[in-house]
Amino acid sequence: MATFVTTEMHTCGQPIRIVEKGFPKIHGDTLRKKMDYLIQYHDHLRKLLMWEPRGHFDLIGVILVQPDHPDADIGAIFMHNEGYGPMCGDATMSLGRYLVDKGIVRNSTIPQTVVKIQCPCGLVEVRVQNNGKKTGAVSFLSVPSFLYAKDLSVNVSEFGQIVVDIAYGGGFYAIVRSSQFKLKNDCSSAKMKEASGKLLGELRTHYKVKHPENSDANISYIYGIIVTDGKDGHNEEVTTNFTLYADNAVGRAPCGSGSSARIAQQYSRGLIKLDQTRIFESRTGGKYRATPVKAVSCGDFDAVVVEVSGNGHYTGTSSFSLEEGDEIGKGFLMS
Repeated sequence: MATFVTTEMHTCGQPIRIVEKGFPKIHGDTLRKKMDYLIQYHDHLRKLLMWEPRGHFDLIGVILVQPDHPDADIGAIFMHNEGYGPMCGDATMSLGRYLVDKGIVRNSTIPQTVVKIQCPCGLVEVRVQNNGKKTGAVSFLSVPSFLYAKDLSVNVSEFGQIVVDIAYGGGFYAIVRSSQFKLKNDCSSAKMKEASGKLLGELRTHYKVKHPENSDANISYIYGIIVTDGKDGHNEEVTTNFTLYADNAVGRAPCGSGSSARIAQQYSRGLIKLDQTRIFESRTGGKYRATPVKAVSCGDFDAVVVEVSGNGHYTGTSSFSLEEGDEIGKGFLMS
């Protein structure tokens, strides 16, 4: 088996693994077909790199591919413990720096370099601070984000009736206040993860979503849960995001696509206006700034484009292999 070379990064504590070498050629003339090819022929390699003993339950991975969108500089496929995600804003911010630093973006400009990444959810514009010697803070403009459903009542075992909003920010998220679980807003609480996981399971079983313009099945499902402290509406106070996604993975960062979804929720409810900024904080103390910058439409939904800003940092490089006869080394998960 080939040796895999990766660059390791984190965005506000969320570990990001960017695959540089080792994957076989990924066939397909569209990003969706490339993902299908990966699922059919090479999903064992996702498990090899994302799962233990090389990865862990909450790791995010990125594979770079040729885009089919005419305006894209590069295509990105996001991997996690369960499979392949529709979007990862955390990875996108680290990836922005990586693409500029590695010279993959041809037209690097100062003081800001724009990178356009084709993600499964659509084209995402990334803006990287760049002084010619070092890259810095990164922001991205979300795909059209909107409130899909509000005040949806869900019966969750042990916790009773829970009322959520469903919002889209590159993936569909259920947004719920921690007080509904009768829990303190403690992002490190195991009970918070348990409650969020039960809610996610109920929603995926009994409630279906459908994106109004993107027919990709990898988009139209509830990707995660965002538990908040209930501090909605525009003010200068920091508000928290606890994010559970994929197969009950816990986000370390405030969640980029989840921040877009939460802004879309607040905008639709009239709690925030264009160009007003909220600061979202995660369990690590990492913060994102999120601002609705443009009113648009998505199908019949009133939507917004959200600018989300944060910082990605390098943590090292890795070289991975699989020794012959090592069955356990092919990958396993422990949450």
